[in-house]
Amino acid sequence: MLSFLIRVQLPDSPGTLGAVATALGTIGADILSVDVVERTGGVAIDDLVIELPSGRLPDALITAAESIPGVEVDAVRPYAGVLDTHRELELVEEIAAQPASGLETLVEGVPRIIRAGWSIVVTHAEGGIQRLASSSAAPEVPITHLPWLPLERATVLDGEDDWVPETWQELGTELAATPLGKPGKALLVGRPGGPMFRAAEVARLAHFAGIVAVVLDG
Repeated sequence: MLSFLIRVQLPDSPGTLGAVATALGTIGADILSVDVVERTGGVAIDDLVIELPSGRLPDALITAAESIPGVEVDAVRPYAGVLDTHRELELVEEIAAQPASGLETLVEGVPRIIRAGWSIVVTHAEGGIQRLASSSAAPEVPITHLPWLPLERATVLDGEDDWVPETWQELGTELAATPLGKPGKALLVGRPGGPMFRAAEVARLAHFAGIVAVVLDG
């Protein structure tokens, strides 16, 4: 069995998610977990972790899900592990217990919480941009210029801006950032291949970063 993370937009009405689950079941897909990303204007954005029998193409997930009226698939990507969407408190406790390595713990934990590929903490320093911490999956390409830093509030960044390394652009990396305590220090999160960061995800990232900044300064 192969695991995939599929993000769907669907009418926020009773029975729709069940209909999607039934449609996915007809192709042998098994839903392992569901996470509500955002609900607004009568539309729900859900992330589904799905196991698909080997030999089945991921395109079959899209066809099955979109066979339900009003359902659109935003993205499908391979997924390893489980969704740690309710792990914020545990991660904060882990950071508080070992504040000396708090930034390293943060960058490793954040991608699992918001289903991203990597995260890094950046700041201005003499001679340019300094990485204070990088997750193990973070690309090593140098970052020489961050025109959006200092950063006053959490935001989605344009992945095709001039400052974005070419390799990130080639992978279609969606980017979001939030201040980490002070405007001059930021947590940058990348999601290669998408999907785009939703407003609710950015708000969640900002809230979490704010808590961590207090813990590390305390």
